[in-house]
Amino acid sequence: MQTNTSPVHLIGPRLRMMTTALTPLENNLVRTILDPGFLDTTPLKDVAERVGMSEAMVVKTAKKLGFTGFRELRRSVAAYNRLPVNEMHKELLPTDSAGEIVTKVFHTAIKALEETLAILDLKAFERAVTLLAGARQRDFYGLGGSAQIARDAVHKFLRIGIRATAYDDTHLMLMSASLLSGQDVVLVVSHSGQTAGLIEAAKAAQASGAAIIALTNYPDSPLAGLADAVLYSTAQGSPLMGENAAARIAQLNIIDALFVAVAQHDYATAEDNLARTMGIVAHKRR
Repeated sequence: MQTNTSPVHLIGPRLRMMTTALTPLENNLVRTILDPGFLDTTPLKDVAERVGMSEAMVVKTAKKLGFTGFRELRRSVAAYNRLPVNEMHKELLPTDSAGEIVTKVFHTAIKALEETLAILDLKAFERAVTLLAGARQRDFYGLGGSAQIARDAVHKFLRIGIRATAYDDTHLMLMSASLLSGQDVVLVVSHSGQTAGLIEAAKAAQASGAAIIALTNYPDSPLAGLADAVLYSTAQGSPLMGENAAARIAQLNIIDALFVAVAQHDYATAEDNLARTMGIVAHKRR
């Protein structure tokens, strides 16, 4: 991944997406330079001391991250840190007031949305839409917090008459995967892309001939390597919320975009089914 040719607003997301391929020390360097206090005047010596690396190792890591050296990394990252959207992101503190908590949580979500939109691969998105629109059976796999994303997707598609099934149990995922075929598609939601149960289920579905769509944060993850189409979300979390919580907002928006794009494949039918599904439950409202 060539970060040195990326637009400034993509530098941070792309560096964070590389973390699964980095060593703990290299990850420490990434966290350090993405701190707002890292400036284009920060000396190499200070960075090396702060992360516990030699100066030569910092330069070597800068090249591994896609830059020609430390100077280019420093200039690019400092420019990214100065972006207005980064001013919004601040760590949650135990002493924060209710107003400060609300503001910080909302700003973290806004940043996740903006950066996910910036990195979204439209060709992969179009491929995912084509697979979902043309499938006979659509399975959505997710565990833990990701299961909520899968269930939300199934609910949305049902509203327009497109039947799908969400699975949050690895045994059921494997059973369903064994019955799939080349006419089917599986969308797997996993922030890390490394959850063993989801990887096993995706491989089983693939062995049955089904196409795989991955919704994840990391391009170097095992899940991304399996998929026919990969949709990336990215988020800068906090020690309390974590990356997953912030990324979930972006993932839900990707699902919304998939839903609308699939509906457009046969808008008249989608509109008719939407009226029917909304009408049948209308009496439940008071």
